[in-house]
Amino acid sequence: MAFLTKDKIFSKLWFKHYLFIVIGSFILASSFVFFITPHKIVPGGVYGISIVVHYLTKGVFSFWPDGIPVGLFALLLDIPLIIAGIKILGPRFGVKTIMGSILTATFNDVITWMRPVAADVPLVNDVLLSCVFGGVLAGFGLGLIFKSRATSGGSDIIAMIIAKYTRLQLGRLMIYVDSVIVLFGLLAFGDWAIPLYSWVVIFITGKVIDITLEGADYNKALFIISKQHALIKDKLLNDLERGGTYFKGKGMYTDEDKEIIYTVVSRREVAILEEYISKIDPDAFITIMDTKEILGEGFQNLNQKLSG
Repeated sequence: MAFLTKDKIFSKLWFKHYLFIVIGSFILASSFVFFITPHKIVPGGVYGISIVVHYLTKGVFSFWPDGIPVGLFALLLDIPLIIAGIKILGPRFGVKTIMGSILTATFNDVITWMRPVAADVPLVNDVLLSCVFGGVLAGFGLGLIFKSRATSGGSDIIAMIIAKYTRLQLGRLMIYVDSVIVLFGLLAFGDWAIPLYSWVVIFITGKVIDITLEGADYNKALFIISKQHALIKDKLLNDLERGGTYFKGKGMYTDEDKEIIYTVVSRREVAILEEYISKIDPDAFITIMDTKEILGEGFQNLNQKLSG
């Protein structure tokens, strides 16, 4: 993970990033309070551990009859992890991550305290529905925090520390760490439904984080091999007003020279282009690929993305 950039204090970007942290922390905390925690879902990370500890300590302390508050215990876990991360990995976490951890923990416990019903009563009784909405909200909240150039703290710091001393990939390590925490929930509650629902939340959260960071791109990348490439080029430039790039190719079987068109169009324009090509060259070879993010001329500018 790259070192965190420093924003100029009180600049537009500075306010934007800290606003993302506040809003993201509130949404993340809400996902736990209303959808995840009441169903004993263990979505990995420090909050997964905190949810397990919350239920295991119910009735143990007279001043916390409902169990140790989830946000408080998560913060207690986050603090030493952040300190360890700074010492072992370097100053890459900083004020933003600390702020995000404190705000998420505070929002979590304040919202729980302010609920008009018992804290452990879910907003909806359907567990799968809670997993879906909880995962969407958690992913969106985390995505906003990541947009501010902060990290989420917690289990990803553990994964980074392990990655520093091993050759294992960071993404794989994060899955391992979260899976161990999910299995901890299985051992604590003795219910196989809990880890299964927990992995659903983890999957949805990851997908929504990607969409939040990269956007829901409706563009498709196409490779087109056709003898009528000149007509297709004209269709792209003049009708669809899209650009493209020519590649030189050679057929493996025929050994013929071929012109390959690479272009990016919207989903709607894919249908238009397919219909047109089917009329002028039914034997054309077309490869259509999903795109996660398009940067450059005609799309989002790279500098605008990095400054936003």
